[in-house]
Amino acid sequence: MRPTIRIKIKTNLLLWVTLLIALVSCGPDVVFEEYVTIPENGWNKDSMATFNVNITDIKSYNNLFVNIRNKSNYANSNLWLFVDVTSPAGKTMRDTLNCVLADKHGKWLGSGWGDLFLLNYPYKMNVKFSEPGEYKFNIIQGMRYDKLEGIHNIGITIVRSKQ
Repeated sequence: MRPTIRIKIKTNLLLWVTLLIALVSCGPDVVFEEYVTIPENGWNKDSMATFNVNITDIKSYNNLFVNIRNKSNYANSNLWLFVDVTSPAGKTMRDTLNCVLADKHGKWLGSGWGDLFLLNYPYKMNVKFSEPGEYKFNIIQGMRYDKLEGIHNIGITIVRSKQ
């Protein structure tokens, strides 16, 4: 086989695999999924990742995840986060999460490829939203570093529960 044909086959295969993953991961049970990219020079202690989620279904149960993509050079085995959720009525609730990213031997949890690892950290399971409208999720790093290096993305995923 000529080299150009092999490249075309590999490119087509990569496109089909990417399309298949996208179709499977964005199934009908995904209510919301979004990521914020953290600046290359680090996550400033005063910066927050903000997600605006429009909720229309208040009858269904949902599972909420905080998604963390860290690089292999992340210096800690965990990540402390403050998650502020503001309801459409303006009521804000804060949760503090200790997200464990590596086991006691230093092996990164979740899935990874190369030097990037993804962990979908369970935040709240089997919850109903109390009112329809726009909910605001703010995530702040709580590691006490002026600039936290090694975190690539922070995200939120809301999936309809199978309850």
